[in-house]
Amino acid sequence: MNSTLSLGAALFFCLMVVVVGVALLQRRRLAQRGNSLKNMLDLADRLEADLKTCRSGLQQAHAVMSLNPDLPAASEQEARHAIDAGLRALLAQRLWIRDRAPHASQGELDQTATAMHDARDRLQPLLQALTQAHSDLNSAMREQIRRDADQ
Repeated sequence: MNSTLSLGAALFFCLMVVVVGVALLQRRRLAQRGNSLKNMLDLADRLEADLKTCRSGLQQAHAVMSLNPDLPAASEQEARHAIDAGLRALLAQRLWIRDRAPHASQGELDQTATAMHDARDRLQPLLQALTQAHSDLNSAMREQIRRDADQ
């Protein structure tokens, strides 16, 4: 009877270790999913802010360039369409997060976050180029104003 009780206690102890281990793994997976969802939403917010900054910068640059009738304006429409397409793609990502993320696998969550991160990485050089072009345009305008004032 004593050995049966010892064996039962040992089995119970092993079962408890397995249950606790499974519970810890489940908690870890849930925390990872929560972090992935938070990361995707943060990436979406940052990407949206970048796209809106790009849109604003392009609008400012085209407003200044529209003062010069010798400059073509066709690129303004193309740039606007590209930014609008980016915002539509971002909306599709946000809808995917809302509708599918709760049931998606961790791999799908990671893949979506990677795609959003890659899109933001591709946008950064364009934002830097826009900032530089805006600065160059401002310098050129100041120089033109200075030359006009000297005449």
